[in-house]
Amino acid sequence: MIQIPAHSDRSLLAVSLALFAAAGGIATPTDSVVPTAAGTAVAIGGVYAVSRFAAAVSRKRLAVASLSLWCGFLAVAGVHALETSAFAAVSSASSPVFAIALGALTWATLLSACSSTVFLAFREYGVTPDADAAEDAVVENDSDYSVR
Repeated sequence: MIQIPAHSDRSLLAVSLALFAAAGGIATPTDSVVPTAAGTAVAIGGVYAVSRFAAAVSRKRLAVASLSLWCGFLAVAGVHALETSAFAAVSSASSPVFAIALGALTWATLLSACSSTVFLAFREYGVTPDADAAEDAVVENDSDYSVR
């Protein structure tokens, strides 16, 4: 078994957040197919990074991370509930840059929270790659019980 250093799980989560933010930044400004496809491809990389993170941490730590990510998303959703033009007027950045940054942050928190929750559910319900092999053994009668 390969041991994973303790600091690598945090970097995997940071990489996934960055990839999800990049996907949101790519797909937010336009509604055309090419940026959406590129954003989807980058988001797939983010899901892979979350899967590696989920495999590297304990179930309790994954649950805490998932809850924290959902709280972060709710905080970002609160910004959406307010008038975003008010924030754009206060910030020194222009409105399109603020909209792209807010979209990227929203994508990063939402997709990270969703994917970490899905991988937590997989762990809770015991979904493993060997699940099909056990069903095949029952169908083929390759069990430990003898049939007389």
